[in-house]
Amino acid sequence: MSLYNLKASFTSAVTALLLLGGAAIPAMAAPVKNIVLVHGAWVDGSGWEPVYKILTRDGYNVTMVQVPETSFQDDVTATKRILGLQTGPCILVGHSYGGSIITEAGMDPHVVGLVYVAAHAPDVGENESVLGKRTPSFLAGQKGAVEKTDDGFTFLNPADFYEFFAPDLPREQAEFESRSQVFAAAKVFGTPLTAAAWKTKPSWGIVALADKIINPDLEKWYYARAHSHTIEIEGASHSVYESHPKEVAAVIEEAARKSQN
Repeated sequence: MSLYNLKASFTSAVTALLLLGGAAIPAMAAPVKNIVLVHGAWVDGSGWEPVYKILTRDGYNVTMVQVPETSFQDDVTATKRILGLQTGPCILVGHSYGGSIITEAGMDPHVVGLVYVAAHAPDVGENESVLGKRTPSFLAGQKGAVEKTDDGFTFLNPADFYEFFAPDLPREQAEFESRSQVFAAAKVFGTPLTAAAWKTKPSWGIVALADKIINPDLEKWYYARAHSHTIEIEGASHSVYESHPKEVAAVIEEAARKSQN
């Protein structure tokens, strides 16, 4: 073999190896940059502001869903409406009753990961009302704390809001929230779910260890069943997303990093 042919053969072999090697390296998954936040009962999306500020500072595209709390299906539909506007994969986050919403709405193909923040996570055919009675919260034993209007909408007695919902927030802030409640139709808590996204998608769960609205043991049970990546926050009330925004945002960012598209 001539020197020219030897060089040509060597060059061809090297090129082939490079091409094969390149084919063996998988394409890097796109980072998840979209976050959708869903609030729970009796409050609205404005409570997410501290978490929103951290996430947007860190480069995430964040949208809050304002659920009407008129029916479970209305709330799922409102969430899907926002999910439909996402331009790529997203992390869907729910607080409290919002956990039930994201469990069903999370079947949307835009959603690649779920984060439960002191939240319910029922299975198909379950509802949070029945599950809450099996593992009752501190609130459940307080007669008159949850009131109902003549047309079937519930709210937390403003006099009890600070103590039960937000004892780790400034009292003035909690009192304002108690007077700006979004009344929730009683039927939203008893509607059985028809889908459970946590069965097929990765999830993260935050347990608020001083929660008086949802029993922390119930939160732990939900997240263990879903095989969620779970963290516990000592001294955190049901308003953990407002009182501990750094910790909550950190979990959401972890979910965004690890739930690749």
